[in-house]
Amino acid sequence: MEALLISTSVVALAEFGDKTQLLAIFLVAKFRKPVPVIAGIFVSTIGNHFLSALAGAELASWLEGDWFRYLIAISFVAMGLWTLVPDKLDDDRPETIRHGAFITTAIVFFLVEIGDKTQIATVALGARFGELLAVTVGSTLGMMIANVPAVYLGQRIFGLISPGLLRSVAAAFFILLGLWLFIATAGIF
Repeated sequence: MEALLISTSVVALAEFGDKTQLLAIFLVAKFRKPVPVIAGIFVSTIGNHFLSALAGAELASWLEGDWFRYLIAISFVAMGLWTLVPDKLDDDRPETIRHGAFITTAIVFFLVEIGDKTQIATVALGARFGELLAVTVGSTLGMMIANVPAVYLGQRIFGLISPGLLRSVAAAFFILLGLWLFIATAGIF
């Protein structure tokens, strides 16, 4: 249960203001079909985050010992610092969209999520907990918690909630998680 709850929280907080959330807003504005966009986000996230959690769990099974736990702790702190940097859509949005809302969203979301902070967080969570199903379900739930409101509320969400505040809360959560893991590994307290 811990892996599920932490994965959900970490990914939901990290996703606010992320480029994939901006992509969700772009896609629903383009297609004006929220349900297929949400379904595409869901399918692509399950696939991407399953592979990410699997990679993290496999990595953890090969690399055991306190030094690896310290490395994971440092990665959470680094993720927290990275979260403070605002994302923008850049050139990740497709210039020509030939497929429907579901297929386009599933493909583009999967590709844009590669190397994204939520994917890297899912790798780290998979390494930390080694619970593939719980981390995949949790990180997918976190993505949906962040993206479904973005699809339905679009730009209005950013007018109501400060992206800077959300980034700060997410960063603090990552850093605290990293510090907690460091302290637990060191046996302090």
